[in-house]
Amino acid sequence: MARYKHIDTQPKFIPVDLAAQLLPGTFEHALHHLRDRAIDCTPFDTRYRNDLTVAPAYPPAMLLRVVLFAYARGIVSSRAIARACEDHVTFIALSGDSRPHFTTIAHFVSTLGDQIAPIFAAVLAVCDRQGLIGREMFAIDGVKLPSNASKHRSGSRADFERQAAKMERAAEQMLARHRAEDARDVEPTLAAKDAARRDRLVRDAAELRTWLAQHPDERRGAKGAVRKSNRTDNESAKMATSKGVIQGYTGVATVDATHQIIVDAQAHGVGAEQELLLQAVSATAALRTPETLITADAGYHSEANLRALAEAQVPALIADGQMRRRDARFATQDRYTTLPHPLHDKSQPTRAPLAVFGPDDFQYDPVARTCVCPAGKSLYRKGAQNITRDHIGEHFRGAKRDCGPCALRAQCLRTPDTTPVRNVAFFRGRVSTQRVNHSALMRERIDSPEGRTQYAQRFATVEPVFANLRANKRLDRFTLRGRVKVDTQWKLYCLVHNIEKLAHAGYAA
Repeated sequence: MARYKHIDTQPKFIPVDLAAQLLPGTFEHALHHLRDRAIDCTPFDTRYRNDLTVAPAYPPAMLLRVVLFAYARGIVSSRAIARACEDHVTFIALSGDSRPHFTTIAHFVSTLGDQIAPIFAAVLAVCDRQGLIGREMFAIDGVKLPSNASKHRSGSRADFERQAAKMERAAEQMLARHRAEDARDVEPTLAAKDAARRDRLVRDAAELRTWLAQHPDERRGAKGAVRKSNRTDNESAKMATSKGVIQGYTGVATVDATHQIIVDAQAHGVGAEQELLLQAVSATAALRTPETLITADAGYHSEANLRALAEAQVPALIADGQMRRRDARFATQDRYTTLPHPLHDKSQPTRAPLAVFGPDDFQYDPVARTCVCPAGKSLYRKGAQNITRDHIGEHFRGAKRDCGPCALRAQCLRTPDTTPVRNVAFFRGRVSTQRVNHSALMRERIDSPEGRTQYAQRFATVEPVFANLRANKRLDRFTLRGRVKVDTQWKLYCLVHNIEKLAHAGYAA
């Protein structure tokens, strides 16, 4: 019978060389080497005033190493990080067996603020010196993640005013009912519960009124439109995703195509990605060359963005919403679309279009510039010429005395009960304008064989980066509140990605 040595996994007191636990070629070794050679942590010294009095503080460099390694292992909770510094040998080696308290770790992450940007730039400079940034193409994309905010506390100031008034009325009604009950000889059995509920309504209404007083202005977007505020985190935004509506932030990353290095990372409480394109492009100005190609998906497409890029002479390929429909390679893409569950399908049933008379059914004379309807009635011409979306032609309108009693109303009007007369237009061609249609130029560029080949690289450049952060690093939500703090956490995760790239490339091995 075979005999084996006994494997004992019970706790033991054994001598451990902490420095030897950071093996060359690993993420933790590259992280430790970066701290000693590339990252300058002296700006953190301004946080402390304990040179003569008060207890010594934990070194910020150590806390940064611990937090980045924890994020690399999918650990985001400060309590879990503190436990790992007590139990896990690699965390013990990185922290020097100092065992920081979880409140120290949480305070360090939440107060990094603008101090994370120089660290991100320093690691990016190391990536550049190692030849990991090619500058041939930068792919911009974003991911929408929920934050530490309740989407049920979103709304406009008018919504909050109505909620506060409703709670105050309910509290007053309950108070009146209690006074009526107190006048009776028999004490009510649910008086205590009702009183507690009334107090809660009064307290919630007072909190709402206080919030409204502290935020007197509506939150507005780039074009001045009113955006919903949030009483938990007013810098977050309500966003529609494929998984439903979330309350959170959009993490934007600009990724280099050569080795998938993140050259810029930003987090914004904006659901519309169009507003974020130019900010991301401007942030990479120091790294781009005149030949660097900027690529982005249809979420960043707008005429204003394309015009700004053209004026700045930035080469770009920005897809539009119909790009795949024009590409023969995606002709069969609908077969891979997941069918919606019948109990959750909220789409409206498709209705067949009504068969009504079209322009071809009217007798149009382009020389005399007259039009006769199928019923034989002449239509009035509106104006000398009609320009609609850069197309020029004639616009004709029927008379009420002719269209009202007409027997062909059901065949001529889509909604005969509400539409009084028929309108029809005949176009001769496009009007010549001085304004350049940048969207049309972008469609021609991206539909060319060279454009399709270049744009196809975007997906393989940026999507694996988000897969690494969301699946491998378990970034499924932001745990902080406020744009500055969320932006810091997003940059920390992107730092982890870049340091991993350095470790895999043999840095400090």
